[in-house]
Amino acid sequence: MLIYRGLSRISRISKKTSFGRRWLPSHPLLSGASHSAAAAAADSSVKVLGCREAYSWSLPALHGIRHQIHHQSSSVIEDTDSQEQLDPFSLVADELSILAKRLRSMVVAEVPKLASAAEYFFKMGVEGKRFRPTVLLLMATALNVRVPEPLHDGVEDALATELRTRQQCIAEITEMIHVASLLHDDVLDDADTRRGIGSLNFVMGNKLAVLAGDFLLSRACVALASLKNTEVVTLLATVVEHLVTGETMQMTTSSDQRCSMDYYMQKTYYKTASLISNSCKAIALLAGQTAEVAILAFDYGKNLGLAYQLIDDVLDFTGTSASLGKGSLSDIRHVIYLSLLFIASEIL
Repeated sequence: MLIYRGLSRISRISKKTSFGRRWLPSHPLLSGASHSAAAAAADSSVKVLGCREAYSWSLPALHGIRHQIHHQSSSVIEDTDSQEQLDPFSLVADELSILAKRLRSMVVAEVPKLASAAEYFFKMGVEGKRFRPTVLLLMATALNVRVPEPLHDGVEDALATELRTRQQCIAEITEMIHVASLLHDDVLDDADTRRGIGSLNFVMGNKLAVLAGDFLLSRACVALASLKNTEVVTLLATVVEHLVTGETMQMTTSSDQRCSMDYYMQKTYYKTASLISNSCKAIALLAGQTAEVAILAFDYGKNLGLAYQLIDDVLDFTGTSASLGKGSLSDIRHVIYLSLLFIASEIL
């Protein structure tokens, strides 16, 4: 419910600040295209941008999901006393399935060993919670404001679909960066399980795990460059820098830093929240939103990412290996943040 309230607030502000402005005016489809040209553009624009494989996303299906999300999220906001909790994953389940198929096609490699390693955590059944793509798709729905004035027949739908596919590409890029970071983390932590199965470094060795992570980052970079948006490229490139910075902070903590909440939160932002916050901002930028709305999207992703990691760290103490899908107390074994028990008690 809190996810919906946050997204609803951003959506309301985006509609206010977007009055009289649009994300469409510079698009070539608006340069007096004929009805037939508009129809052709509607067919071509549904191809996924930034991906080697093109998949069609039908307009009825897209409108159906958009209507379902707006309808159900509005119901939650209007009926704050309702005890029913909506499942955000179910709202974009069909779209997540399309993203999963597309991701599997994007990580194909020429060398069989590398292909097996790269697709290891994208195979059906081990895709993980897909928390980040879900948040980004819901953010996109909250920010994609419909065009108020009439356009050529089919042009508005074509442009809305093209925007959605570009935002889907951000979700795919984010997931590839996330999985790449998991592969590298497992090598650094000498982990033997991940998502309920043997970690890639445990199954195929450290060297191949590192190379698979590098390969995923390279594929993410190719998809990112294809969006041809310098600001978005800069945001996601910064995320990779933050991942490295955060991991280094975790590996090199002093005894004083282990007891510092500020240090812990900064490290947590770099390692987890930066990816979600900058990806949310990228979604807003692609939608043509104002700087104010982009900052709100960033802050939403940052706070959600920090909260997510705080709970995950608490579960490292309270959960079991079976429930977590990875070894519990792994951070303690590496003498990382021995003060986390104190922090957890303060938070809870």
